[in-house]
Amino acid sequence: MMMTDQTTPEDFINDRQGRYSHIKGWGIDFDPKNDPTYPLKKRNNAEHQGYSWQRPPLQEETVEILKSVERPNLTAVYGASNPPIGLSGVFRRVAFQYSESSYGRWLPLVLADRVNMIEGILCDIKKGHLPNLFKELGLRAEWKHNKKSFISKSIVASVVIGLVAYQFCSKKKK
Repeated sequence: MMMTDQTTPEDFINDRQGRYSHIKGWGIDFDPKNDPTYPLKKRNNAEHQGYSWQRPPLQEETVEILKSVERPNLTAVYGASNPPIGLSGVFRRVAFQYSESSYGRWLPLVLADRVNMIEGILCDIKKGHLPNLFKELGLRAEWKHNKKSFISKSIVASVVIGLVAYQFCSKKKK
């Protein structure tokens, strides 16, 4: 069901025997004896009628908004400060094609965050601002509080950079 401004509370009355019975675990808390909040929660039958508030007006879409496959419509208000752009945006668009409970959703989102960080550094350099990576990555605190980890990460990074530089230089000679 698509939620619109014309949606009424009656459209969301819970139907425990309805079309959700194929979902494993659906209705597991239907029995009050199996409800962890029972008897602490004061019960009334009105809570099963769905929401009863007036839906606020929808925020205007001014940028691309990625929507969950579980919730194809937008919530009334959402954040849109960073629309998906570049390579990280490609990863985010791929991720939003999968369910929120799958690795196909979360692994590309984690990768997109890392790629977005690199894109941000490249954008800073393009604008003429050289970022202070030592400070921004918290390396001073790492050196002060966890020297062993700092040294091991530095060695690994040096080896990787060295191998990349070697590969790059050896290809130019050939």
